[in-house]
Amino acid sequence: MIVPTSGSRGHTPTVEERRVALARASTGRKVDPAAATFFFLCALSILFLVLGIALMTVVQSWPSLSRFGLGFLFSQTWDPVAGRFGALPFIFGTLVTSIVALLVGGPVGLGAAIALSELTPGATRDALSSLVELLAAIPSVVYGLWGIFVLAPVLRLTVEPALRDTLGFLPFFAGPAYGVGLLAGGLILAIMIVPTIAAVSRDVLRAVPVDQREAMLALGATRWEMIQGAVIPYARTGIIGGIILGLGRALGETMAVTMVIGNRPAVSASLFAPGYTLASVIANEFTEAATDLHLAALVEIGLVLLGVTVVVNAIARLLVWQINRSVSINSGG
Repeated sequence: MIVPTSGSRGHTPTVEERRVALARASTGRKVDPAAATFFFLCALSILFLVLGIALMTVVQSWPSLSRFGLGFLFSQTWDPVAGRFGALPFIFGTLVTSIVALLVGGPVGLGAAIALSELTPGATRDALSSLVELLAAIPSVVYGLWGIFVLAPVLRLTVEPALRDTLGFLPFFAGPAYGVGLLAGGLILAIMIVPTIAAVSRDVLRAVPVDQREAMLALGATRWEMIQGAVIPYARTGIIGGIILGLGRALGETMAVTMVIGNRPAVSASLFAPGYTLASVIANEFTEAATDLHLAALVEIGLVLLGVTVVVNAIARLLVWQINRSVSINSGG
């Protein structure tokens, strides 16, 4: 059956127009009630799971919530002995390391995806694709060990002194070179998210219709102009989705970052300084919490991490919606 589409003659229907036309064509057809109920319950269970996790964290962190209020988010003090807790150093460390990871790992992952989908010969492409998938399966503790014995010494002896000598006038690259710190945490996260971004973006790029490529080449475009003008814009939403998945792993990663970030609850403009993340402080101190207030503060850290993840993903979804809207307007939809 051919699904009718709306629009003037010669107009290429957008994805949204095709979806609406397909929905209209299928209206009135019978659906198996048992299957429909099952699938609806599956979708509803995800909502209940998220709400249940949020409710549990609120209940368990209530002593900290009621005592510190919103000041918990803006205080830099983390003193379990004195019973004073603030999450700002951990929020700062989480955001900084995730931003560094995206700035470094995002372009590398996208470049690898373009090479695997558009430029690499068949046999080599299959081997490299398998290697990318293998990198995604390496446990985070292995990345952490590599960071301790390889990455941190290289940063301390070579990279950080060079950055300080050339860009030391910027606050981001000032201060002593420790090797472990925010920069090391961001770079280890960048390495960890590259396979995720590369694998998702590669599949999205390979799903672009061949007609898109042939039409661009027929206009006299070079191979790179075809990739830049026809392939990447068509797959833009999927690429952003892959980057969002990478960001989600960066925000919640625990073990590898804990091993190389220095674990000091402080806010510093320098990327060389030790820091802390939301996930790392929970992993380090949860089993050692001696008081109920300390335990509640750690659970509230988990609640903050959940909130940061939701906010970041909401912003990302808004960005995807804006891009889809602009593409639809530009295409005349």
